[in-house]
Amino acid sequence: MADQAPLDDIAFDGSNIWKEENFTDLKVGTIRKMTPIKLDGTEDETRSAVYSATTNIMTPGGALPISGEIEATTLEEAVANFSDAINKAVVKLQEDMIRMQQEQANRIVTPDELRGGKSDLIF
Repeated sequence: MADQAPLDDIAFDGSNIWKEENFTDLKVGTIRKMTPIKLDGTEDETRSAVYSATTNIMTPGGALPISGEIEATTLEEAVANFSDAINKAVVKLQEDMIRMQQEQANRIVTPDELRGGKSDLIF
């Protein structure tokens, strides 16, 4: 615990405040809008709002939450681009899974690891 910073060192970044709003159609998913805010609570016009899409995809193992950033500047654009954002997130997830499977397939397993322990050898 000596490596952890004391709680006194935790400071809220007043130059990076965002207001979060959620919109849902109660069927497919949720759109989250993050609006940049100034310290006085007014909208920060020097930064752009950010939209993200979230939905669940049913798999044999149950519901899998999927989310991705939506390219949009308005809520109307975010609604129109919701599907594209989710499709991009699914493709990225598939690519990540293939990469992870390839990494596992190429991994060298030592006899100690097969027995459940870790090898003391350094390669």
